[in-house]
Amino acid sequence: MAEPGPLIIIGGHEDKEGERVILKEVARRLKGGRLVIATVASHEPEGYFDAYREAFSALGVDDLIELYVEDRSESLEDRTLACLDGAGGVFFSGGDQLRISSQIGDTPIERRIRELHHAGGVIAGTSAGASVMSETMLVKGASSESYRIGDLHMAPGLGLVRDLIIDQHFAERGRYGRLLGAVAHNPRLLGVGIDEDTAIVVEGRTFRVIGSGAAYVVDGETATHSNIAEAGADQALSMFDVRMHVLSSGDRFDLDRRRPTAGAHEAGARGRRKPD
Repeated sequence: MAEPGPLIIIGGHEDKEGERVILKEVARRLKGGRLVIATVASHEPEGYFDAYREAFSALGVDDLIELYVEDRSESLEDRTLACLDGAGGVFFSGGDQLRISSQIGDTPIERRIRELHHAGGVIAGTSAGASVMSETMLVKGASSESYRIGDLHMAPGLGLVRDLIIDQHFAERGRYGRLLGAVAHNPRLLGVGIDEDTAIVVEGRTFRVIGSGAAYVVDGETATHSNIAEAGADQALSMFDVRMHVLSSGDRFDLDRRRPTAGAHEAGARGRRKPD
């Protein structure tokens, strides 16, 4: 029986013209199969497919097709489902994550994507396409300020990865407060914030960080206090003894143990450092 394929969860604005580290990872995992660019998250998808076709073509991936549905009814049609025939992977572009879940959730399209993933195919998503990967997804909440108790909207995602809630454009948009708020709602979930041009590659119950930025893991398991259930909607979040890990390229994280491991190159870099 085949192992499920990798999930490549991207914080947005991945490099499409330079080294393309993240797109190279997607291309490598395709193993020669067709890549489906799912632009479902966008209300105006024009231009998305062309940009990815150009970026992936330079990496030797020429068999691409666009999957877009204007309305949920199209997700039930055989001609839409045919886009996934022969696919080695699916790449969800950015936009509005609610469009993805509401238009393809519990449809033949979603079921075929799950079958592809369980058969070893790669599923990637950037920005909104990253948020929708988890069971519960962040939909809306203020950035660049402390979390206010009533200022967060969450909804069911596709649930391709368990026990995480994912935020994107993380450091660039100052989304620390809202990720802490999401974890405060349910500390069983690990909050994972992913910077732009950065991705986590999830395989089984571990992930590895690639790209130019960092991934932040917020763990509320050891929290000793939270005012999330008692405070008024305009009050700032109070939460004690929360743990945060910051991982850069090459670092890994074990989702069951809830523990990070430094990448080999990082350990080597520390070993070469001269004394002050």
